[in-house]
Amino acid sequence: MSQSEIASQKPEILYSVKAQRGPVLRCKGWRQESILRMLENNMENAEKPEELVIYGGIGKCARNWESYHAIVQSLKELEDDETLVVQSGMPVAVFKTHKFAPTVVMATTNIMRPSWSTFYDLQDKNLTIFAQYTAAPWEYIGTQGVIQGTFETLSAIARKHYDDKLVGKILLTAGAGGMGGNQTRAMTMHGGVCILVDANEEIIHRRMKVGYIDLLADSLDEAIQLARQHANEGQAIGIAVVGNSADLYEEAFAKGFRPDILTSMTPAHDPISYLPSGYSVQQAEELRKANRELYLEKARETMIRELRVTNKFFDEGVHAFEYGTSLRKECRDAGMPEDEAMRIPGFVSEYIRPLFCEGRGPFRWVCLSGEASDLAKIDEMVLEKFKDDLLVTRWIKLACEHIPIEGLPARICYLGFGQRKEFALEVNEMVRRGELAGPVAFSRDNLDSGSIVNPTFESEKMLDGGDLISDWPVLNGLLNAVGMCDLIALQANYSMGEAVHTGVTMIADGTDEANMRLSVCMTVDSGIGVVRHAQAGYQTAKDVANGKGSLTKESIKVPLWWTPKATFGPQDL
Repeated sequence: MSQSEIASQKPEILYSVKAQRGPVLRCKGWRQESILRMLENNMENAEKPEELVIYGGIGKCARNWESYHAIVQSLKELEDDETLVVQSGMPVAVFKTHKFAPTVVMATTNIMRPSWSTFYDLQDKNLTIFAQYTAAPWEYIGTQGVIQGTFETLSAIARKHYDDKLVGKILLTAGAGGMGGNQTRAMTMHGGVCILVDANEEIIHRRMKVGYIDLLADSLDEAIQLARQHANEGQAIGIAVVGNSADLYEEAFAKGFRPDILTSMTPAHDPISYLPSGYSVQQAEELRKANRELYLEKARETMIRELRVTNKFFDEGVHAFEYGTSLRKECRDAGMPEDEAMRIPGFVSEYIRPLFCEGRGPFRWVCLSGEASDLAKIDEMVLEKFKDDLLVTRWIKLACEHIPIEGLPARICYLGFGQRKEFALEVNEMVRRGELAGPVAFSRDNLDSGSIVNPTFESEKMLDGGDLISDWPVLNGLLNAVGMCDLIALQANYSMGEAVHTGVTMIADGTDEANMRLSVCMTVDSGIGVVRHAQAGYQTAKDVANGKGSLTKESIKVPLWWTPKATFGPQDL
């Protein structure tokens, strides 16, 4: 068959993918096999695997089916001293490097003069994809991927406003997709009540099937009645109701319902995935295809309504915040006045940043054997090794009880600087000793201590005013590559043109080489986050950098501390 005939054939479209389990390798080494299983695990947990969409509306793991199959084949054929290069979801080269080089390097959604119209034009030309945070770098682990972030945000709210307890409190939120579907479970793990709104009943049932939502109410009135009843009795429950977030928030406000906490995880960061009021899921899909500009106009009108009613709740004392959806920024860009658009706080600047100062963030591990027993053994080790860390032990105990396995067994845990290296090296030893049935992959959400700049989310309201400085994630990527990580990705997406971030994967396969890689990568990946916050003036981060942190006595050499005033020339003497 000629090359032209091969090229003319359409590749197979897979409507479901299951990640390989067990000890059998299809690749030439565990590093390549591990990355392949991470890709397959993405697809096993995907919202629309037949379209290569992993989560978040249009977040993809490969540009097209030709690219997907070429990536799989490349990983199977990749030598230990070769590196696969992936550009916006398409494998473009394999270079002979060396055995300590990353197995995969990728860059995704990086666009000059970015805008949504520019992105869609390039996407239509088959030149790019939307990376999301963990879709493109093959690090998505299902709904639980951000659940501890939600849990710790709620923990911060509990400490700040409710004497460290959420029993009897009600959270009203929206979005049951790949990120937002965790919210009901995170609130019930606190003993509280959650009402979650989503217009897609199919997605709600998907979350109910895996245990993240307890029941589906027939109406908002029923949801409110059930929520109040359970809150009054101190019983936890996660309730879903079908509807548009703007519509039901306005209805709830008009009926006098005031939850204790209000947020949303609707995909405002990706306006083409945000459902406009008045449209069913099917009608919205038809409008997207028929008239993209009209769809965006309708979506933004609804976003403004959602934010305006959220502001009303906030003005009446409800603890409302933006949960990283870019709702405020998109509404501002759509013409909403700055003071109105940015009235409610973002959750990082309001609640989570103290954890970032310790190098903590959504760190994860995936048991590539597929054995649930591997996950249980690692959980036991974490509880013993970090028994004095209440944040870690409380979370792991709750996760063991409440978090279902989706795809390959995986866990998320907010381990900090120093802890991550200690943990990863112990896991590598467990693999070496044969205590685990297979290697373990480590990754993290891009929403981490030092891996992202986003001035309306992770880097909002930094003490040094450096919200817009994007050097830090670039440094993170360079350091991880120097540290011999197994996969490194440099991405730019979120709300188009608003964020630069990195994804990284590291493999513990029980070898001495893995020990060397992990020692470096686990230090620099969160360490640069500590440095970024220390240089911005956060005292906790300075203490950590100086070896005086509460989690580790490991320190970081800092040649010069930033100050707002410096010597630029003779005029400053």
